[in-house]
Amino acid sequence: MKLDGRRTSSNVEDRRGMSTGKMAGGGILGIIVAVAIAYFTGGDPTAALVEGVQQQMQAKTETVGEQSFTEEEQALAEDCKKIMASTEDVWTKVFQDNGWGEYQYPTLVLFSNQVNSACGSATAAVGPFYCSGDQKLYVDLSFFTEMKRQLGVEGNTFAYAYVIAHEIGHHVEYLTGTLNKAHQAMSQTNKTEANQISVRLELLADYYAGVWAHYEDAMNHSMEYGDLEKGLELAKAIGDDWLQKKAQGRATPESFTHGTSDQRKRWLKRGYQTGDMSTTTFAVQNYEDL
Repeated sequence: MKLDGRRTSSNVEDRRGMSTGKMAGGGILGIIVAVAIAYFTGGDPTAALVEGVQQQMQAKTETVGEQSFTEEEQALAEDCKKIMASTEDVWTKVFQDNGWGEYQYPTLVLFSNQVNSACGSATAAVGPFYCSGDQKLYVDLSFFTEMKRQLGVEGNTFAYAYVIAHEIGHHVEYLTGTLNKAHQAMSQTNKTEANQISVRLELLADYYAGVWAHYEDAMNHSMEYGDLEKGLELAKAIGDDWLQKKAQGRATPESFTHGTSDQRKRWLKRGYQTGDMSTTTFAVQNYEDL
C-alpha cells in the first residue's frame, strides 16, 4: 500500500513512554495467540470494555522519562498517522455522499504496555480497541510486531491498515447508532445470543474496513498487488475458529465473538469489492448465513 507523500493526521495522541499508576493486568504482549484470543475471542473490546466501565480503575498517568524508539517503530507510527488521515478523508466523503451529516473524527492513541481510556484501563494484551466513551482507538505498536512474528502473517502496510480500519469501523458503527443498539440488545439477552450480536458487530467492522480500502484506492490508487491478499491472510489468522483450534485444539462456536476465518475474510473482501454502505451484517436474518 503506497503512502509516500501522504499527510498525517493531527488527531493522534502519542502516549508511548507513559505508564499508569495501576495496571489492569499483566505486562507486555505475550505470544500473539494469547493476545489475539484476549482481543479477538474472549476479550471483545467493544463489549467487554463497556462492561468494564462499572469496574473502571482510577489511575494517575505519569511520564516515566524520555524513551527512544527505533527507526522501524517511528516509521510504523508515521504510517499509522497516514492511515488515520486516510480514514478521515474517506469517511468524510462517504458520510457526505450518503447524507449522514459531518463525519466526527476519532482520535488515535499510541501507547506502550498499558493505557487508561473512558472504557477503563487496559494492557497491551487486550490488543487494539475502540472506546465509544471517548471516541478513541488505542493501539500498542508492538501488536504489529507480534502479529508478524507469531501469527505467521508477514506484515505489510495494508495489513496494519486493516487493523486500524477495523477499529475505525466500530467508530462508524457508533456514529450511525449501530454500536449502542447492539450493546443494549446484548445486555438484554443470554450469553450465546450476545456473542452472536458481537460477531455481527465485528464482521460489520471488517466490512467497513473493506469499504474504507475500496474508496481509499479509488481516491488515491494506493492499493498494490497482493495487498488485499495480505489483509485476507490476517483476517483468516484472527478468526475465532482458527485461534481456538491453535490454542486448545478445538473450536467452540457458541463462544465466538468475532467470527470465523471464512466470515472475516468474506466480509472484508465484500466491503472492498462493493463499497456499498447499504449493506449490513444485521440485515442477514439467519446467523448461520453470515
